Amino acid sequence: MPIEVASKRRKVKRPDAVVVDVTSRGPEPWVRFSPFFPHGRIPVPLSPGVTSESVEGLWQALKVFEGADVDPSKLAVTSMKGLKRTVRRFGPVQGHRAGLAGERLLDYRTARQEIYLPAYRWVLEHCLRAEVERLHELAGSADVVLLDYTTNGDVEDLSTPLSHAALIVDHLGRLTAPAS
Repeated sequence: MPIEVASKRRKVKRPDAVVVDVTSRGPEPWVRFSPFFPHGRIPVPLSPGVTSESVEGLWQALKVFEGADVDPSKLAVTSMKGLKRTVRRFGPVQGHRAGLAGERLLDYRTARQEIYLPAYRWVLEHCLRAEVERLHELAGSADVVLLDYTTNGDVEDLSTPLSHAALIVDHLGRLTAPAS
């Protein structure tokens, strides 16, 4: 059965489908798919020995602005609140640091590929096995719609934030793909 991503901001007209809210405002256990969820001990890419409570925490910690460098305190946030670092407060984003102590700044595309994707994949594979299996089982018997605030599943489309729900769909597709 197909799994699709829909915007949480719009009314989903799919009475035939199981609708699952995977945002930070979703119910248990689905809220655990949110990048804001504090799973703990998530390895920070390009930072050997450093871990984060959440994927969003490490993404925000490594963000560099015109007026502010990395912020390691974001790695320890467990409340799912107070994680965002904004251009309004710190000025234009310069990139993401290639590790907490890295000298290189990564552009947005490269940061997605080298920081966000590996961190979120790690969470799917190490923290969410049971939940991934539940989604896999649901999709075996019904259409499934995952709700997210954004629906962009194209890593190369930098015009809008990447949908973690789309990453879940991709991950589930890899589980069902025949071995080559």
